[in-house]
Amino acid sequence: MHAIRIEGTGAEPRLARDIAPPRPGTGEVLLRVRACGLNFADLLMISGKYQEPVTPPFTPGMEVAGEVLEIGEGVAGLRPGMHVAAFPGRDGLAEQVVVPAARCVALPEGMDFITGAAFQVAYGTSHLALTHAARLTAGETLLVLGAAGGVGLTAVEIGRQIGARVIAVARGAEKLAVAEAAGAHHVIDSESIEIRAAVKALGGADVVYDPVGGDLFTAALRATRPGGRLLAIGFASGEVPQVPANLLLVKNLSVIGFYWGGYLVFAPDRLTQSLAEVLGWLAAGRLKPHVSHVLPLVRAAEGLELLRSRRSTGKVVITI
Repeated sequence: MHAIRIEGTGAEPRLARDIAPPRPGTGEVLLRVRACGLNFADLLMISGKYQEPVTPPFTPGMEVAGEVLEIGEGVAGLRPGMHVAAFPGRDGLAEQVVVPAARCVALPEGMDFITGAAFQVAYGTSHLALTHAARLTAGETLLVLGAAGGVGLTAVEIGRQIGARVIAVARGAEKLAVAEAAGAHHVIDSESIEIRAAVKALGGADVVYDPVGGDLFTAALRATRPGGRLLAIGFASGEVPQVPANLLLVKNLSVIGFYWGGYLVFAPDRLTQSLAEVLGWLAAGRLKPHVSHVLPLVRAAEGLELLRSRRSTGKVVITI
């Protein structure tokens, strides 16, 4: 089968045409991949910086949508021909992939594969982080950094659905317009406006959602209201911020690390419940996934570069 391969740490992705198709084992399903959503974590895997190291050669691609081809022993609730979204964690940029059955969810009737490949990681991260970890409630103010990116844009949408007042931070007018269209009440251009002063002028933040890190985290920390919660989602800037504990003490702040994939290990039921609610919101039209680029498998390297250069908004999806 065809698959994208990474032959060494930091190597350029290449299209391999001679990969042996996988076979499902006990509790697993074999999927015909129709679409694969790209994530910043794919770039971290390729560069050898992911929190769960992957040894080359390997195929990236964390989340997919497709058709069930075959089920392994002990699998219930899935059958060949079903359309599902799945989280293999890697190996998704291929014509076929094996996934634990527990990581598959049936797509609602009428949902296309591109949407199915675009919602799990981004919406799952934002929903579980905001509703469970940060306990965001209606009437609070949510500050979203990197608000036009894959996870940031979903945080804007979900914050709005919860009933929060949403302040979106992004770079440039085009990205700010995308965040505003997703429901942001206020937008701040990080290229030209001092974040701390702008947020404080709007009354400060109760919850900060930060997939960026670096100086933006520091500015947001100092614009957070007493009793506020800061979600450390990722470090797309490449800089892991250092938190001054004295400021946490004086303002009674909480910094909460959040890794969506970790819930697959220590709280899978909570993750499954979260995804079920997200799917319900999607089916009801309450959420509208934003996919800025759809590319074929032969252009997967181009899709990854769109993420690396921050030229995409929302999701980049590879069709197969």
